[in-house]
Amino acid sequence: MKFPSLPTLLSFNGGYVDTLGFLALSGLFTAHVTGNFVTLGATAALGLGGALSKLLALPMFCIVVFVSRLVCLKLQTTGRSPIRPLLVVKLMLFAGVAIYALYHGPFHADETVVSLVVGLTLVSAMAIQNGLHRAHLPKAPPSTLMTGTTTQIMLDLADLLADPKVEEVAAAKARIRKMAVAVVTFAAGCGFGAAGYIYAPAAAFSLPAILAAFALFASTAGAEAS
Repeated sequence: MKFPSLPTLLSFNGGYVDTLGFLALSGLFTAHVTGNFVTLGATAALGLGGALSKLLALPMFCIVVFVSRLVCLKLQTTGRSPIRPLLVVKLMLFAGVAIYALYHGPFHADETVVSLVVGLTLVSAMAIQNGLHRAHLPKAPPSTLMTGTTTQIMLDLADLLADPKVEEVAAAKARIRKMAVAVVTFAAGCGFGAAGYIYAPAAAFSLPAILAAFALFASTAGAEAS
């Protein structure tokens, strides 16, 4: 059986977890730090719930990225790749959330200790994904932020239309294809995340753990730094 590539799985997971978290956990973006600044402002202005999780998301995200980077550097000094070990940690975090979601049932709109812990656990898992992707899969498009990727696609298309230099056409087309796959996969993840919330709001939290398990066997060819 051929598994999707690791960047493809990460892009789908990024869209899925961010959408599911936003819908189920009082508007919390688990992977999109910028979004939490926006929703925190909306929470303050409109008196909505979930302010504490949005306040804690950024420091939690920063701490996990910082610590996971130290772990990566330590593993690299021993000659080991940090990709699989950190994917295992991410799997454990997602599995813990999945088990608790199945036990607890759907989360309520109002913020509780339960939803706060679940939200910050998902933030931690996605912080690992973001740090791992940026440091060790630099040749793959980002798996959680599509603004820069979409911008680059449009720039490349405009460049090809305005001045199609023969020596640059192949590279630009390959870059566009790779980035387009990331955007489409992320969008599909968003759609599945929304569907999961609608039709199976508790069981939907199991899919990220399943994807994380598949990621352990996925190929990183063409995405790692040389």
